[in-house]
Amino acid sequence: MVVGAAAIAGAVGAIALRQYFQKPENPEDEERRRRSQLNQVGRIVEGLVVELVESQAPLATVSAPAKFPHRKVTASEPRGNGLRRLVRYSYSIAGVTYETAQDVTGLEERLCLERIASGQPASVKYDPSNPSNSILVADDWSGLH
Repeated sequence: MVVGAAAIAGAVGAIALRQYFQKPENPEDEERRRRSQLNQVGRIVEGLVVELVESQAPLATVSAPAKFPHRKVTASEPRGNGLRRLVRYSYSIAGVTYETAQDVTGLEERLCLERIASGQPASVKYDPSNPSNSILVADDWSGLH
């Protein structure tokens, strides 16, 4: 009994230490997983494109979460010419209107950026358990018409 409890405590401790010292994930990989998950489980609702925003995004260092105060996380550098492209859009679910943006940098081949206009209808995939979590474009799906 005592040996079993010690083994469980050791395993939990090893997992905690591994997570504490584990390298932070690449933000682009996290975003790719989020898009993939939403593409699989998301429900589709009609929305509207608000605007396309292009901005220069310098390499930035951000503080780590409070549980890892000693770490610094470096945001990934923008590709190509250093521009980040965001598509702002809105959609309504059960009487609640959401307005958000998706960084579509790296997904330009899925889009015709020159054809995106304010007020353009679009299909939005959202997470039914968290309707504020949504996408306009995934690696193998686009809600832009």
